[in-house]
Amino acid sequence: MEEDPTDLTQSRLSSTECQLDACVAPQTAARPGLSGVVPLDEGRDAFAARVLLANAAERTLDVQYYIWRNDLSGALMFDTLRRAADRNVRVRLLLDDINTAGLDEVLVALDSHPNIEVRLFNAFRMRRWRWLGLLVDFGRLNRRMHNKSFTVDGRVTIIGGRNVGDEYFGVGNATLFIDLDVLAVGPVVDDVASDFERYWTSAPAIPVSTLLPAAPPNALTRFHTNVAAIANTQAAANYLHALVDQPLIKDLLLQRLPLVWAATRMVSDDPAKALARAKPRDFVLRRLREVLGTLQRELYLVSPYFVPTRRGLEFFTARARAGLHICVLTNSLEATDVAAVHAGYAKRRKALLCAGVRLFELRRTTPRRLRLLRIRGSRGS
Repeated sequence: MEEDPTDLTQSRLSSTECQLDACVAPQTAARPGLSGVVPLDEGRDAFAARVLLANAAERTLDVQYYIWRNDLSGALMFDTLRRAADRNVRVRLLLDDINTAGLDEVLVALDSHPNIEVRLFNAFRMRRWRWLGLLVDFGRLNRRMHNKSFTVDGRVTIIGGRNVGDEYFGVGNATLFIDLDVLAVGPVVDDVASDFERYWTSAPAIPVSTLLPAAPPNALTRFHTNVAAIANTQAAANYLHALVDQPLIKDLLLQRLPLVWAATRMVSDDPAKALARAKPRDFVLRRLREVLGTLQRELYLVSPYFVPTRRGLEFFTARARAGLHICVLTNSLEATDVAAVHAGYAKRRKALLCAGVRLFELRRTTPRRLRLLRIRGSRGS
């Protein structure tokens, strides 16, 4: 019998027989109060980790993202959620609505599955004429949800910088794109799950069933046909072939993943920010200041958009002169896609260096003939 191309993520990325509960619980019980964290610095590892965890899910799959593209990796990931739901896993998908243009049909189809519920954060009421919505309601629609998490059975989570799309998961070689998230177990999973619940039940999280027309009876069939067309391409075959035998999740289930065990603290904005009701103390910046103020030895900060304000400059320089080892990695001008952001950082650079802050800037490592310095920054990065 010919293999269904949509079976590829299931057959080629299969997990072991060990259940997440049985494999993770002994590790966390042996280290009370500590979370186990391992970085996912390679895009293909990050994709495989999500698929394999979803395949291992038995009860719940809570997924939250700012961007979800309907490209090769995005379509396969949508189908991975559908397959989990087919096994009676409860799937909840929360997407920020700023980047969902063209996805309404897919989201309605998924939401029509009895085990999948989809909600949109701070949704556009005018689906077709979004630009008009921005013009008449910019104050509200400019408040977005950048959270990104993928939590399975309340036992394992993936949280960090990656959205869902080909550039984030190493599909193709057209763009140098570096991002980072972490796979984590332990108390931090409860923190992520609680934060997901806070956003999921917030007023700005609108069920698509109340926002969009009901799905036609054949919606899931059409969804499967579209995914099959993508999965049957040579590009998909090449990508999935490269993922075969990824050791990450197998090592987790066999309790040999090199987890770093440490105390963790998760911070995020209050979802009430979308309604302009969040209090200043509940914003990420204020909460990060509280965390950073307790540091004794070292701080490593990685951000594509590092823009210390005057107060931020005073904080970093004072802490560095007091002996705190501070190391920052950010984009260079040639690598950034928002030159205005780089300008806000560049004017503070000399003062930071003089105070002892170590600064590293990521270059756009493409051939010299393609390395063009543009006023708007580099879209190719």
